[in-house]
Amino acid sequence: MDCDILVLGAGIVGVSTALHLQARGRDVCLVDRAEPGSGTSHGNAGLIERSSVVPYAFPRDLGALLRYGLNRQPDVRYSPTYLPRLAPWLAAYWHQSAPRRLEAASRAMLPLVERSVEEHDQLVAAAGLEHLIRAKGWMDIYRSPEALARAADEARSLDRFGLRYEILDGDALRRREPHLGPVAAGGIHWHDPKTVLDPGALVRGYAELFVRRGGRLLTGDARGLTRRGDAWCLSVGDLDLQAPQVVVALGPQSGDLFRQLGYRIPLAIKRGYHMHYAPVEGAGLDHSICDAQSGYVLAPMARGIRLTTGIEFAHPDAPANEIQLRRAERLARELLPLGRRLDAEPWLGRRPCLPDMRPVIGAAPRHPGLWFNFGHAHHGLTLGPVSGRLLAEVMTGERPFTDPTPYGAQRFG
Repeated sequence: MDCDILVLGAGIVGVSTALHLQARGRDVCLVDRAEPGSGTSHGNAGLIERSSVVPYAFPRDLGALLRYGLNRQPDVRYSPTYLPRLAPWLAAYWHQSAPRRLEAASRAMLPLVERSVEEHDQLVAAAGLEHLIRAKGWMDIYRSPEALARAADEARSLDRFGLRYEILDGDALRRREPHLGPVAAGGIHWHDPKTVLDPGALVRGYAELFVRRGGRLLTGDARGLTRRGDAWCLSVGDLDLQAPQVVVALGPQSGDLFRQLGYRIPLAIKRGYHMHYAPVEGAGLDHSICDAQSGYVLAPMARGIRLTTGIEFAHPDAPANEIQLRRAERLARELLPLGRRLDAEPWLGRRPCLPDMRPVIGAAPRHPGLWFNFGHAHHGLTLGPVSGRLLAEVMTGERPFTDPTPYGAQRFG
């Protein structure tokens, strides 16, 4: 079966890319071995993060590095046996997090971040998914007046980006979230982001829109991709798919494919967990909140209150380890009354990350018709639609809304 473009991966990035290519008149086949939105796109904090104009950098303060080295922090945990294998990547991440390089990464990511909410809004309206979206922003919570004062200074340093926010003392914070405990000294309410009540359902809804518009959604393993003459080929069940162009949008599994094609792109995995909790009667949560000093998020979701953890550095295929989740849960219960766990076991997700804190979006340097769209780190849900638009514009010869050069795979040689 022939089509114009194969899109491999039905997470938020792949589905969004397929929709944007389809909107430009291309016949697209979308392939994944699992249900759309069931991987990394399912398990996040549900933030469309318009206010994240500075990427998550590697800490460079010696005191912070020493604390993390003890491996007891709630926001970052590492497996001691895996750390030596990851050390070269961490060194590159540390190098790229120097102030000048971090500023360059921020400039590179800003055009994508600025359009993130707008691009989601368009797909949400087309798919009829408004019931999944809340326009209340989210809050950073601080446990001491001193930490809040430092965060307020950092927020004011971002005023040039035109972000809308409020600095809340303890009383103002509890007027908005009356069930927060006394450990919350105050917070910053970021108004520009939107939140999603069920990220997996959002991606499935986008995929259903793709199918309603005539797209083909197929189940298959992208690792079987081959090149025959001028065509990219993939067997899916009884079908032999062929297309002159293919997009690799497999998130954390992208390396399985680009490595077998000979590309050495330094994609690493930051693992993370989530668990849902029943709200205690009369003590709900109206906004998504981040315990900024502990690195976890509490988000009101369709299933309950979702706690998402920070970063775990461990082998991508290692079994789930509850250490980080238990640390975060203990702190979260100080912040907000939480009822019983609603999930039989923690959900484990894998965030695909590059050391220079920007995704790979664009043509593969050595294979005609091969395109990449992966490596969105903590912001896959946020950036899926906008990066899908950018790649579709480049692939179809439109004038792109921003210069795609900072995201090119050739930056890795």
